[in-house]
Amino acid sequence: MHIQIAAVGKLKEKYLVDGIAEYVKRLGPYAKIQINEVPDEKAPDNMSAAEEEQVKSKEGERLLALIKPDTYVIALTLDGAMWSSEELSTQLQNLGTYGRSSVAFVIGGSNGLSASVLKRADIKLCFGRMTLPHQLMRLVLVEQIYRAFKISRGEPYHK
Repeated sequence: MHIQIAAVGKLKEKYLVDGIAEYVKRLGPYAKIQINEVPDEKAPDNMSAAEEEQVKSKEGERLLALIKPDTYVIALTLDGAMWSSEELSTQLQNLGTYGRSSVAFVIGGSNGLSASVLKRADIKLCFGRMTLPHQLMRLVLVEQIYRAFKISRGEPYHK
């Protein structure tokens, strides 16, 4: 399986970079992981709703440019479905079984995802009602992908 994580913003925090690298290494036997970053759109602190939409739109165009047409897209957004780790495992296993072996998880910037990205998504996923920094979300996501593969293969995972 080929899994792409398309995200807004560059990771600068060493602890996040190191944590993600560790899980990407652990995922090596299970899947090919590709992480693509697009730049944050520069924006003033106090944006109007129209300016916020413009920022999301520009970031969204960059994200969509990374995703191939035949890729199954899972957009991470607060109004998405909430799955357990076991449900994520089942979803990824089903995608691979039924010929959708290229999957992209899309993480927006601090303002969220554009309407065009949400429209392109095959499904919207929420990791909970709490807001997480989009940089930290990458680490949480890659850990959950690793956990999903361990679950689907019946392998132990330290809790």
